[in-house]
Amino acid sequence: MQDLHTVVVAVFAFIVLIGIMVVVHEFGHFAVAKLCGVRVEAFSIGFGPRLFGIKRGDTDYKVCLLPLGGYVKMTGETPDQIQAGDAPDTSRPDYDPGSFTNHPRWQRMLIGVAGPVANFILAFVLMVFYYGFINEVPQHQVTTANIEWVAPDSSAAHAGFQTGDLITSFDGVKNPDWIQVDNQSQLNVNQTVPVTVDRNGTPINLSLQIPSLPKGEYAVDLSDAGIEPQVMKGPIQVQEVQPGTPAEKAGLKAGDQIVSVDGNPFHYVGTLLAYMKAYAGKTMALEVVRNGQHITLNATPEKQPDSNWRLGFAAVNPPMRRQPVPIRVAVAKSKSFCEYNSTLIVEVLGRLFTRKVAMSQLSGPVGIARMAGQAAETDIWFPKFYTAAAISINLGILNLMPFPILDGGLILLLLIESVLRHDISMAVKERIYQAAFVVLVVFFAFVIFNDVTKLPWFNHVHP
Repeated sequence: MQDLHTVVVAVFAFIVLIGIMVVVHEFGHFAVAKLCGVRVEAFSIGFGPRLFGIKRGDTDYKVCLLPLGGYVKMTGETPDQIQAGDAPDTSRPDYDPGSFTNHPRWQRMLIGVAGPVANFILAFVLMVFYYGFINEVPQHQVTTANIEWVAPDSSAAHAGFQTGDLITSFDGVKNPDWIQVDNQSQLNVNQTVPVTVDRNGTPINLSLQIPSLPKGEYAVDLSDAGIEPQVMKGPIQVQEVQPGTPAEKAGLKAGDQIVSVDGNPFHYVGTLLAYMKAYAGKTMALEVVRNGQHITLNATPEKQPDSNWRLGFAAVNPPMRRQPVPIRVAVAKSKSFCEYNSTLIVEVLGRLFTRKVAMSQLSGPVGIARMAGQAAETDIWFPKFYTAAAISINLGILNLMPFPILDGGLILLLLIESVLRHDISMAVKERIYQAAFVVLVVFFAFVIFNDVTKLPWFNHVHP
């Protein structure tokens, strides 16, 4: 039942998210086409049979049955409507000034680039709104990349990393936070990256081997290399203790604060889980604060069927608070967000072509649906805005790639025609588009297959 709930949420979130992204993208084409005087025959939300709508002027504004985005239909887009040439004969009785291809090439380029630009604007506006009106931050925020714990005998430990190190440079990114460290890690799967840490005021240059991508996963996790990040301040707070578990037998109670484990000041329950796994469930000394008093409890974790270890308590989620920033600051933060994520996707594409990033790391519709579903089910707003804005940026950049069928392909062909000073023959264009269509179908089939093989049901793991 839980799996069904997860699937339903993921599908619904995907439809809503992609629907908004595509409609905004198409609205960019629509708005500039109207400004240039191109006749727009239809602006559709969704595909398939028309459900309802209204016709104003030449345009049918409609809602269709299948809610997977939308489209804009302009006069002159199809081969049978094309009248364009180097100098369209305006004296012809069938000359249509509203046809897309009867407009100057620079106008058609503007129409082509307008869709991706609309996606960039959407991402920018979303993050301005988030930072300016929401901006959730932990009550006790950690903005630096402090290492909370390094697992013994791990690749990170062998590389010289130690508990308490502060990462000051990671793969060229100076003073990163953990989000940036994670992003750079995804770009360097199964590769070695240079890392500088500050250890008690002394800079130390190290190298870290980024782990391989685990089977069934979309991203690497530095915990697989033995590094556990400090993502919050304060002790681990116990919300609930399950009956009959090691936690209850050890005397742990709801409301307790775990300030250290075997002398290690852990702040996050994920670090505790990694610690129990590293030491194969040995008995631990928990320093607990209860009603202001420090007490020590000895707890022995129990092994789970998935080979992990547990104590049997639920931790309190870190308290969050809203801290909106002034609009000028929100604009600056949104600009920085968009710039970073734009360069990130460009870097991913570059490393993909140089084989530094594996094709198996790409996410398609299924992967996006899983991410959208996970963001939708969180109690905080940042994952929702982050996912929507990042996907909007990715959609814009991918559509600008100089590949036929995409907006970038249209722009490239128009640039070539401008250099040649004559139109490429329709027969050649048709062959180009047919070949491009086949390549895209094969590519998306591969990505979707890759997505499906990562689903938990195919890997016998729970999400």
